[in-house]
Amino acid sequence: MSLTARFVSGFGRAARDGLGESEGDSASLDSELALLLLRSHEAQSSGWFWATDRAGRLIYLTERVSRELQRRGEPVLDKMLSDLFEVSGESEGAERTLAFHLHARTSFQNFEVRSRDDRDSVWTISGRPHIDELDQFRGFVGYGSDLSAERRLDAETKRLALTDPLTGLANRARMRASLDQMILQLERMHRPVALFMLDLDRFKAVNDTLGHQSGDTLLTVVAQRLESCVGDKGLVGRLGGDEFQVIVSNYRNAGELEQLADRIISALSQPYFIKGANVLIGCSIGISVAPDHGSDPETLIRNADLSLYEAKAQGRGKHSFFREELLTQAQSRKTLEDDLRRALERGEFWLAYQPVVSTATSEIVGYEALIRWSHPTLGLISPADFIPIAEDSRLIDPIGEWVLRTACAQAASWPRPVRVAVNVSTVQFARASLPAMVANALAQSGLPAERLELEITESVFLNEDSQTERMLATLKKTGVRLALDDFGTGYSSLAYLKKAPFDKVKIDQSFVKGAAHDKRNTAIIRAVTAIADTLGLETTAEGVETQDEIELIRSLGCSHIQGYVFGKPMPNEDVTAALTGGAAAKPVGLKTSRPTRQKLLRSTRIQHHGAKSGARIRDVSPTGMMIDGYTAKLRPGDDVVIETVEGRLTAAIVVWTSDGRAGLQLAGK
Repeated sequence: MSLTARFVSGFGRAARDGLGESEGDSASLDSELALLLLRSHEAQSSGWFWATDRAGRLIYLTERVSRELQRRGEPVLDKMLSDLFEVSGESEGAERTLAFHLHARTSFQNFEVRSRDDRDSVWTISGRPHIDELDQFRGFVGYGSDLSAERRLDAETKRLALTDPLTGLANRARMRASLDQMILQLERMHRPVALFMLDLDRFKAVNDTLGHQSGDTLLTVVAQRLESCVGDKGLVGRLGGDEFQVIVSNYRNAGELEQLADRIISALSQPYFIKGANVLIGCSIGISVAPDHGSDPETLIRNADLSLYEAKAQGRGKHSFFREELLTQAQSRKTLEDDLRRALERGEFWLAYQPVVSTATSEIVGYEALIRWSHPTLGLISPADFIPIAEDSRLIDPIGEWVLRTACAQAASWPRPVRVAVNVSTVQFARASLPAMVANALAQSGLPAERLELEITESVFLNEDSQTERMLATLKKTGVRLALDDFGTGYSSLAYLKKAPFDKVKIDQSFVKGAAHDKRNTAIIRAVTAIADTLGLETTAEGVETQDEIELIRSLGCSHIQGYVFGKPMPNEDVTAALTGGAAAKPVGLKTSRPTRQKLLRSTRIQHHGAKSGARIRDVSPTGMMIDGYTAKLRPGDDVVIETVEGRLTAAIVVWTSDGRAGLQLAGK
């Protein structure tokens, strides 16, 4: 009997046994039918068959598998089965080798095996002794299947489950698993582990202006730069969006961590060229170290997040290590947030109003409504402290609606029909329900729409799209006035004034304060007012505090003034009293402003009408100084020359004299 015929005979018996034929089935299969079934199975599936002789040498192997195992043109038939395959350690019963089963003439099933020469291929094989009609052992027959594709799919599935699909970096799941493993090894390895939490600065602007596809391209380049910076010092991952994480395990001290953080910030801050445009972003990093800042993953991640928050608060483009006070601050913030959730229903909020005065008539033409929070135990809490919390916790919506409705209701009862201004946060502006809420507040209060002014910050234009324009147009249709708040501090663009239906521009107080002594500030104010006037817009100078600034602001062309010079924000009852008393606003602020002076006591020389005398400088400012100890007869308006720095003479004018002292204004200041 030929080897093939002998295997076919064995295959018939093995097939019957493997398929579980009943005792009533025929005792044998026709050889031609068995051969047909064999060839069909081999051609159409991943299954294959094999057979050995009594010594364990292959006498039959499906041709496809034979080709895969063949080396250097040498045939695999007549090779020992145990020389070609080895059992994977993952298989059940792997402690017993193929050679053991062949020698013991015992059956085996679904053993996972690999080629001894090709570790990438994986098969599963089963076999049983072949006993002929004379009850003589003739070898083994068996079958198998190729698991290579399945294993590759499993590996790829596992890789995808642990990999960020956009950047190819480790994803959140892999980063967490790696961090868990490293912290478990802390005691045994005695090596600290550092966790970097990274957040890209200004990334949202790229998405909004260039599109999400460009944003994705930018993220892939960021990932490449990150991996280049970190190298073999740790594992880089992307958690999602523009959030990245680095687990640093190969470092010696905190100094190396600082250097790595600085290197990352510098690399990510270099220009990017995306879609033909130069793009500039930045990076902030929070750092926590195990075990000093936490001995479990949750604590370490929390503390790195707190450090990141601190780094961003420092002005972005910074890195910050965790400190215990950051946790204390976060806990206080959480307590404040919890109290803030109950403040509205407890009636702890109230509105204060700051007057807006016309520079032309010196009359009060309106008030800005400013929210105040009287905490039951902490007292008055600054809006600068609780408004950011309200925005982050989504409490700004109910609070903002309360401010709008309360301001409208109170303004409707004022004795004079002046305007009331209400701030609209960026979060509120993004709500499609805002116009309906405004219309409802006006209807319920009876306040005419033209008496309500909504102050909107430039940040709403960060996402310059049709939705922003539609919102402004819809609000304008309700009849209210629109003011562009804090102009000059954010993403200032004259295009806003051209496209958006604003009625007023509010010049930020950073340009107003000190304008009397800073020519650049006065130039900026003059330019803004000139443009606004050309476009038919009103202008309000914010933060005016001293009376000598009133005339300056008026001369620069501003139509309105707002600031402490006309009074601090007051409760509603004081507004009613002020409006009842008359239309004119009375300045109550300081009469003059002067630059900050620095105390100093230094001997100097002074020339007056050609005569020289000694003197002492008592204090100095950027524009002048006060002196005493002089012998010259100084009078206001006299020209003098004074030694401001040793060896340097500066011209000055005497502004005042009193009790042996004199105030000098430096020439050109």
